[in-house]
Amino acid sequence: MKAHSLEFRFRFLIHFVLIVLGFTAPWDRWLHLDSSGPNAHVWGTLAALLAMIRPGTLSIAAAFNLLLLFGVLCAVAAAALRTWGTAWLGAGVVRAHTFQGRSVVADGPYRRMRNPLYLGTILHVFALALLMPLSGAIFTIVAVTLFQFRLIFGEEAFLSGRLGEPYRAYCARVPRLLPALSPRVPASHGHTAWGAAFLGEIYMWGVAIAFLATGYRYNAFLITQGVIISLGLSLVARAFIPKRQPQPDNLTPIDTD
Repeated sequence: MKAHSLEFRFRFLIHFVLIVLGFTAPWDRWLHLDSSGPNAHVWGTLAALLAMIRPGTLSIAAAFNLLLLFGVLCAVAAAALRTWGTAWLGAGVVRAHTFQGRSVVADGPYRRMRNPLYLGTILHVFALALLMPLSGAIFTIVAVTLFQFRLIFGEEAFLSGRLGEPYRAYCARVPRLLPALSPRVPASHGHTAWGAAFLGEIYMWGVAIAFLATGYRYNAFLITQGVIISLGLSLVARAFIPKRQPQPDNLTPIDTD
């Protein structure tokens, strides 16, 4: 189930295609799985369902707000988690086309989980899913999550073969994806690059801002426009991300998505 090097190289393009398929749901033309209308997205569908399940106690507006809060929390958590992880690895390393690793990371989020960037991507997709038709949301959540695990298993196999026992000991102490409540390994006192990290994750922050700034209008299309603008900004920002620098001996990108 592990990803091949070609999948890792084109992982950003694969993510893009999976998300676009979620928004467009081309199969619905033949299968007719989704409803139509201005609120024919997960946000509107679930809000109507919640209001129907709890009549008199949860209005449709309250249901919309509850789901909006969920989307905001997922989008902000995704951006924060990915930026935190990127700051310790370096934006250039995160964008690398090949598996990376010299020794085991033991700083920042990597003291609590092995794959904060992949977890951030999954949370991000849960936020985007609110804006998709139901069948597209289910498809994208499942497809992206499975792809994250393929990437994780590919990197773990690479790092285990390259680093040997130190990496396997790290894996035995630090959870793969769900963060531990307290650090599981001592800090290795690496260095951070927060400016480049925010620049590298500008798309994630743009999506979080789109939810925060326009969500009150209950217009999924408006938020989607913010997602597209964020994607454009991220493509421009890539030109300013520092190239990968040689890593200190105490650092290894456990996940570089």
